Amino acid sequence: MLALEHQPVLLAAHQGDPAALERLLRLARPDVRRYAQRHCLISDVDDAVQEALLILSRRVQQLRVLAAFSGWLIRIVQRECRRLGRVAFRYDPYDEAQLEHWLVVHSNDELRLELAQALQSLPAPAREVILLRDFEELTIGEMAQRLQLSTAAVKSRLHRARQLAREYLLA
Repeated sequence: MLALEHQPVLLAAHQGDPAALERLLRLARPDVRRYAQRHCLISDVDDAVQEALLILSRRVQQLRVLAAFSGWLIRIVQRECRRLGRVAFRYDPYDEAQLEHWLVVHSNDELRLELAQALQSLPAPAREVILLRDFEELTIGEMAQRLQLSTAAVKSRLHRARQLAREYLLA
């Protein structure tokens, strides 16, 4: 994730240098975003990225082995993607074992296929809001403009669409 030439930035951030921390966050952001885009289910990639970078900024000084930085950061993003997936699909946040089992028994290809089937099962307006929000990464305001709806209507439609997708996936 982090190139070898950026190791001094990581070391300085680890030692508490605020300017180095800011630079580290800028350097890590594209990789965090790329990982989140590939591994988050239907959830806000932006939220996962923001939360992961916030955790990074708070805890980088606690990292014991700097060589483990990339793996540590990937785990943070994984946890955030899973947390957001649990929220979107209303999984019990305390049943981590069930979630882990569900993710383990399905390959990435199977998860993608199930997600695609869930999206296909949705009515066109519901599918459209999920695609605009979660795949095109539009804000609620941008979606409202494009769909010529109020922001409240877009939020409501998105909430209902996610509920329908969740019902399909968990049935």
